[in-house]
Amino acid sequence: MKPLGPIPAGFVAIDGELAIGGHKVSDLVVQAGRTPLFIYSRDRIAGRVAELRAALPAQVALNYAVKANPFGPLLQAMAGLVDGFDIASGGELAMVTAAGIDPARVSFAGPGKRDSELEAAISAGVTLNLESEGEADRALTIAGRLDVSPRLAVRVNPDFDLKGSGMKMGGGAKPFGIDAERVPTLVKRLLAAGADWRGFHIFAGSQALDAAAIAETQAETIALAARLADEAGAQPPKVNLGGGFGIPYFPGDLPLDLSAVGEALGAQFQRLPTELAGTGFCIELGRYLVGEAGVYLTRVVDRKLSHGEVYLVTDGGLHHQLAASGNFGTVVRRNYPVAIANRFDAPVDEEATVVGCLCTPLDRLADKGGFPRAEVGDLVAVFCAGAYGASASPAMFLGQGPAAELLV
Repeated sequence: MKPLGPIPAGFVAIDGELAIGGHKVSDLVVQAGRTPLFIYSRDRIAGRVAELRAALPAQVALNYAVKANPFGPLLQAMAGLVDGFDIASGGELAMVTAAGIDPARVSFAGPGKRDSELEAAISAGVTLNLESEGEADRALTIAGRLDVSPRLAVRVNPDFDLKGSGMKMGGGAKPFGIDAERVPTLVKRLLAAGADWRGFHIFAGSQALDAAAIAETQAETIALAARLADEAGAQPPKVNLGGGFGIPYFPGDLPLDLSAVGEALGAQFQRLPTELAGTGFCIELGRYLVGEAGVYLTRVVDRKLSHGEVYLVTDGGLHHQLAASGNFGTVVRRNYPVAIANRFDAPVDEEATVVGCLCTPLDRLADKGGFPRAEVGDLVAVFCAGAYGASASPAMFLGQGPAAELLV
């Protein structure tokens, strides 16, 4: 029997069934009208924001990375909880605009921005995080044609990375940002061109659970921002410190010590370099805000036995939960937290593999996990499904289509 990932704390059962927001999941399925279904908890999102506000220094603004989950009702709820929004495409700009979010609260990062995206962002008053000198040239040209002063920040490719992070976003040769040694020259150009320079965006990595590594990276980020400000001869109005706060997905993962991160950052602010004395700071988080607030529900449509092994075949799968399935074949696949939702507090009495409905052996949501005996019609819950699920999975693979989504 293979271990399952840790179910986030705070989930409870009502009449033996998983409940979210005080509602049994079977009732939420009825409300949605079908499975598969993503359910996102308002209370869990608000609770996580409150934890961050309590742990981090008061002067740190909190931005939501829309890429983690762009569900419209969730964006609307987030608007009253966070200070800003970070987007990575013109499509996400349309999403936040449709959600009623003021473009002045939005920053736009990501390489390969089309001219049409640059124009839409500049026209709306969005802050562009410039990824290259060429992008800066195009933005200034477009702004000149529009006769506006564009809000431009510089994304810096730092000379360090976030140790222990799942994905390295900075350090060495990268498609993201402008190498640190070239940044001061670009800042001087932006100021000379009359741009509304908004500061630096420095994002070193993602999905880190080591508080000490995050604290070290934040300290290096602040030092780098101060050095670049000194070399550019201009104080940055704002420094985006990135994020990278991770959540536990797999057996053995431990939650991030948020208080340790906050204490270390507070200590950094006590000795802030003079070059940053009037600078505002923000943290950019996506997964950490919404990941543990989401549950993916899929229904068992067949129970079968093959050479003594039990398979629970569901109506969902990797086309909605690519990460939980192993991202089209990781070398060492590990299980996400998974449970039989309508038997949530029942004891484990069998080993079973939970698979999806696609015709590929990669479509599995849990491999040889321990579960209460499940039958056709039961609901399987995949936890930590609030980030990089519905919008980050190949929903149209084999013509299956998207899952339903609910914010409760």
